[in-house]
Amino acid sequence: MRHLKKRFIAFLGLLACAATPASAEDLLDIYRLALMYDPVLREAEARYLANRQVMPLARSVVLPSLSFALGGSTGRQEDPNRPTNFASGQPDPDILSTEFERDSSNWSLRLNQPVFNWGAVVGLRQAEKRVVQAETDLAFTQQELMVRVATSYFLVLAAEDTLASETTAREAIGRQLEQAQRRFEVGLIAITDVQEAQAGYDQAIAAEIGAQQAVATAREFLREIIGESIMDLDGPMEEIPLMRPDPDNAETWVQTALDQNLALISSRLASDIALDDVAIQRSVRLPTVSLSGNLGESASRTTRINNLVANPPCLQQAAFRCPPEETGSESAAQSYSFSLNFSIPIYSGGVNGARIQQAVYQHRATLEALERVARATERETRDAYLSVISEIARVQALRQAVESSSTALLATEAGFEVGTRTTVDVLVSQNTLRRAQTTYARSRYDYILNVLRLKQAAGSLTIEDLEEVSSWLEG
Repeated sequence: MRHLKKRFIAFLGLLACAATPASAEDLLDIYRLALMYDPVLREAEARYLANRQVMPLARSVVLPSLSFALGGSTGRQEDPNRPTNFASGQPDPDILSTEFERDSSNWSLRLNQPVFNWGAVVGLRQAEKRVVQAETDLAFTQQELMVRVATSYFLVLAAEDTLASETTAREAIGRQLEQAQRRFEVGLIAITDVQEAQAGYDQAIAAEIGAQQAVATAREFLREIIGESIMDLDGPMEEIPLMRPDPDNAETWVQTALDQNLALISSRLASDIALDDVAIQRSVRLPTVSLSGNLGESASRTTRINNLVANPPCLQQAAFRCPPEETGSESAAQSYSFSLNFSIPIYSGGVNGARIQQAVYQHRATLEALERVARATERETRDAYLSVISEIARVQALRQAVESSSTALLATEAGFEVGTRTTVDVLVSQNTLRRAQTTYARSRYDYILNVLRLKQAAGSLTIEDLEEVSSWLEG
């Protein structure tokens, strides 16, 4: 047994070193860390910021657009053939070849203003709904974070309570085993009692190891949210207020949830957005009107160079080429225009009809999704309300069960001392007390979580609710 104890203590030491300790934290401290480091919330915030850009994108379609263009070019061309003399109709004997140099520049300013585009108008209205939906989704993620943090927090506390109970049971059974061995040595009990105590002790060690692993796993779930390991969490006070929901009526909570639940509001917005998609696709068949204007200027310069071979001014040196003869021309033009453009589609191969039908079916899907979310919201709200009510009675009953189990264990141990109870009876009583203690602790956590879930379902969960729950904790 001593060898088993050494191995067990060494194993617990390894588990204790697996995480980096941090200072004690209450529920609000954990939530503040989650606000900074939870990747789910940070992803939702990034999506919210991205979805807000649909508004300026939709507005840009109905606002005027202005563009400016500037260009220029230069070129050189050489014609090696002698040009034709218009007087004789023969190649000009005085011109060997001709070169052209051309330079041009231009600029233009273009303005376009949509006058009538029903799809753009509906798209602008739809963009406003998309922004509201993005805000709603972000608020829902923040509420969900409160519940996730509280759930992970109390899962750690529940696992620690189970570990403490298993540790206490292992110590008590260890003392029971030592006592049984001493009584066997003096002949007061049979060897079977010692063996039963030994089996109970071995099971207690295994249960404690499993509870230790459960604590480590629960802490990992919490670390996944806040990004660091917390080893010491504040637990609930001995007496926490067990308050019935206000208002104390399930149907009132359900009606509030149907009006304020954030997931349900987001689904309604999704249905409205899908209906706008139908209108946008149908607007493709409507005419569009736009006003456009152009203002521009262009200029060009052309230089013609005749490479001469003989000319009267060059007769004294006929063996040499005469200098080239240059002539140039320039042109410039300014232009402006305004036009009112009217366009109406006639036939596009059936693509518009297919897109309209696709949008109609997608809207139908959002309506079914809305009904699904509404039913789920009603179920979750009613279930959370009933769970709060039942947990109040359950906590009170389990508190009494712990007291009764403690009294029963004392009586069983006293009977074992006088020989009227066996080791098995003591082990059963200890297990009953341990289960009652852990179940009682878990019921208090369940009550707190159900209170938060009820308010989340009703869409009224705020940081003040988390502060109230945190006030029920103590270090």
